Order: sequence, then structure tokens, then C-alpha cells
Amino acid sequence: MTYSILIPKDWKSDINFRILYYTKGLTLMQISSRFTIALHIFTCVEYFKDREKITSDFLSGSISSNPVIIRNILSQLRKAGLITVARGTGGIEITRDLSEISFYDIYMAVEAVKEEGLFHFHESPNPLCPVGKNIHRLLDDKLVKIQEAMENKMKEYTLLDIKRGMEEFC
Repeated sequence: MTYSILIPKDWKSDINFRILYYTKGLTLMQISSRFTIALHIFTCVEYFKDREKITSDFLSGSISSNPVIIRNILSQLRKAGLITVARGTGGIEITRDLSEISFYDIYMAVEAVKEEGLFHFHESPNPLCPVGKNIHRLLDDKLVKIQEAMENKMKEYTLLDIKRGMEEFC
């Protein structure tokens, strides 16, 4: 069995690191983890708010990620107006009620979805090939609908759902 792993030189600091992993005939691709790290951050901030001073070092211990990555995501969340960060003394606060922050809000704050959308087409399909010539017409509208469905589903879930789940599990 052959395993092929593509690792960029700066893989330790590249949050967009993508790994192509072959096993048992399946191909899996890991995409950016910023969104789930951001959800983890919010969950920690809410859960530990009255027990711990929430800092990037504290969060990196829970998430098992480099504090620099955590600070970059915190910066994105702050710029989106979802949190405030007190430098020096430390401390992170959520700016709105948990029921008012959807997964979509967080996703839009931390994921760089370009104008062309979530699904990026290969640059130059062969215009002389019947498939290459028509692939955009075949897929573009479907991929847009898939992205819209995902984004609409994200709007249905809020941080309050996570808080309720934590209360159930802990």
C-alpha cells in the first residue's frame, strides 16, 4: 500500500495546511480548521468565563494548537465584532448573546471564502474536450446551491446550541 503525503515547508504555521492522504483506496483531504478552532474558542470562553482567565496560552492548551494560531483567529473574531480581547491583563469576552451568534457568523469571520465561492475550479479545462468545454456549465449552478445549502444550515445553529450541549455532557 502506498501513502502519499504532500507537506508544505511551512506546515507548522500554515493553518490552511492541506494533506492528501491515501489509505485503503480512499482519498481524504483535510481543509482549514479555523472554523472548528473558532467554535472551540467560543466554547472555552463561555465554559470557563467565571473560572479562569482566558488567554491564548490557556486556549492553546485546550485546543492543542500553537498560541500564534489562536491569536490569529482571535484577531479575526475581534475584527468581526464577535469578541473583545483585553491585552496585557488577558481576557476574552463574547460581545453578543450566544443565541445571536450563528455558526455562519463565525464561519464568515474566520474562513476566507473568495468571490468564486467555496469550490475552486481547476484553472484551465481543455476547451477542445467536450467535458472540459462544458464542465463549468454542468457544475457551476449546482456547486453554488451546495454552498448556499451549507451556509443556510450554518445559520440554524448558534453558540447557545453548543452551550446547551456542554451542559448536557458536563
